[in-house]
Amino acid sequence: MGGDHAPAAVIAGAVAAVRDHGVRLVLVGQAPRIRRELDRHGVAGEIPIVHADEALDMGEGALASWRKPRSSVAIACHLIKQGRASALVSAGSTAGVVATSRLRLKGQQGVMRPAIAVTLPTEPRPTVLLDAGATADVKPETLVQFAALGTAYAQVRLGLERPRVGLLTIGAEPGKGNKLAKRAHELLAAGHHDVEFAGNVEGHDLLTGAVDVVVTDGFTGNVALKTMEGTVRMAFGELRAAMTASRTAKVGALLQRRRLQALRDRLDSDTYGGGVLLGLNGTVVIAHGAAEERAVTAACRLAHDLAAGRIVDRVRDQIAATRTSRFGRWTHGERDHADAEHEDGAAPPPGPVAEEPAEPVPNPAVPPVAEVLERPEQP
Repeated sequence: MGGDHAPAAVIAGAVAAVRDHGVRLVLVGQAPRIRRELDRHGVAGEIPIVHADEALDMGEGALASWRKPRSSVAIACHLIKQGRASALVSAGSTAGVVATSRLRLKGQQGVMRPAIAVTLPTEPRPTVLLDAGATADVKPETLVQFAALGTAYAQVRLGLERPRVGLLTIGAEPGKGNKLAKRAHELLAAGHHDVEFAGNVEGHDLLTGAVDVVVTDGFTGNVALKTMEGTVRMAFGELRAAMTASRTAKVGALLQRRRLQALRDRLDSDTYGGGVLLGLNGTVVIAHGAAEERAVTAACRLAHDLAAGRIVDRVRDQIAATRTSRFGRWTHGERDHADAEHEDGAAPPPGPVAEEPAEPVPNPAVPPVAEVLERPEQP
């Protein structure tokens, strides 16, 4: 139900993932609207539906996770916790998806903060950038953990045994950057972890393939990502204008159409499936809010591949190998409190996420899946 073109584009992309790539899906959302869209594609009864009364609006932030406990994202997370699904795909509000996923799935043991990993269209292979917007304010130790998360993701997504990790800052020298970057460089360069640290990288290195994983805080990463997306759109707009400016230019473009199409496909963000929220007890893929059918299909394929590659287990192993003395003190309750902790050391305000009971308490707002799951005649 999330995205600028939902639910039509999302369902169309899901149907293509099922038909063309054999991905097994469950559609979570307002069942009557979903059925109408499935009827249009001639697949009514072939894809299971789980009804959700509510949906996160694109303008909603983190508090939506509390305001809408019956949202489609919340119920999808419930399916993952029950073992009835392996991954979540959403094109909804990034803040809402991140907050709801963190609340429902919880962070993995030892993980301070989750991070969104995206792939950049570099040659000869893509480069992983994280964090792309999940956590704006971080500590140096958190960046070391992001390096571990990115290493695990590159191993599964890119098939690299020892990905090279770079720290994004304002200079290649070790002493360049703010206090956060300098201290993170010291920790990464110390070598007390299972990360192949290659040193600092700068903004102009993001698309050169200098490293396999680029680590930064969520604020910087999100600005860098959107800057690159805007630059690519502007460059293709100028290129299109130049290729259609004269008859000679049109002939030249026609002769180079294959290479131009290949370049466009490589730089098109729709082919990469979106960002992956790493560090939770479940796989979460966040597609672009403006995602069309092609992007949704790519996101479903990405989620399928990551679940098949056991990305959650790989992250768990990598975090265990990257612990430092400071990491060991973080527990689930402390990590939830830390979201509100200030740099001056003030105690966080009390809230409903202060502690988690040993056994999960049934949520009356979320109906049992057995009551809402509509199975096809031949599952």
